[in-house]
Amino acid sequence: MTRRIALVEDNADNRLLIQALLGDDYDIDEYENGVDALAGLSRSLPDLVLLDISLPGMDGIEILGRIRRDPALRPLPVIALTAHAMNGDRQRYLAAGFDDYLTKPIVDEMLLIGAVERWVRSAREPGNSAASAA
Repeated sequence: MTRRIALVEDNADNRLLIQALLGDDYDIDEYENGVDALAGLSRSLPDLVLLDISLPGMDGIEILGRIRRDPALRPLPVIALTAHAMNGDRQRYLAAGFDDYLTKPIVDEMLLIGAVERWVRSAREPGNSAASAA
């Protein structure tokens, strides 16, 4: 079974980097904005969402809110992938409903790979709501 990640990121260089780091192990659906991402998530449910915070039109917090209000999408693990790295940001985004938080630029690729593996594995475990929704 192919593992699928949805990457919501407006910066082409960041999408290219994620593709280079994870593309051999995952099918990656790329979205540049929230409207396209929400439509794409409904069409093709991924195992995990990597979600930038600063996006045009609809920010990552609003996109996450819409994901959490949709019964079909609610169980998806969503990782904030953001340049917002001030003191307190991690707690703020986790409190907003993100499952995990990673900062950009990606300096230690193993942090990204480890977090993705952990959440994809968790989503696929029998009895997990994300696994049963997929």
